[in-house]
Amino acid sequence: MLVSRKLSYSTRPTQPPAHQASLFVAVVPGNADAAKITGVITGLHAIVFSPEAEKVRAFFRDVLGLTSVDAGGGWLIFAMPPAELAVHPADGAGRHELYLMCDDIHATLAELRGKGVQVLRDVADQGWGLLAAIALPDGSELPIYEPRHRSPQ
Repeated sequence: MLVSRKLSYSTRPTQPPAHQASLFVAVVPGNADAAKITGVITGLHAIVFSPEAEKVRAFFRDVLGLTSVDAGGGWLIFAMPPAELAVHPADGAGRHELYLMCDDIHATLAELRGKGVQVLRDVADQGWGLLAAIALPDGSELPIYEPRHRSPQ
């Protein structure tokens, strides 16, 4: 199982990753407390759509070692490590992207290669972090990165 720990970096990203989200929060001008949502949002549920869902579920379970619960009929819901959400400007319509995060991208990719996972994009320094991509069993690409930013508490 891949292990993650919180890192603290003193550098700030020079350029944000090119992913956007369409999550809106109403903010009342001049009232900072109006933007806070306490106790309402309890987590983040991400969905990976695949024409080979069983193979991709097996990958998350067997290769990444994620624990899961069966929501009924073999529909696995995986536990995820802490998550974070970034919102970036979009040219045109918004879209959503999913990235795995790790503390040491070189060690993580070596471990995944040892489990037979194909690396589709080798490590590239993006300024804001080290980015690579792995192949899911359905052939789709799943980005993975080692961030340089601090994680929110």
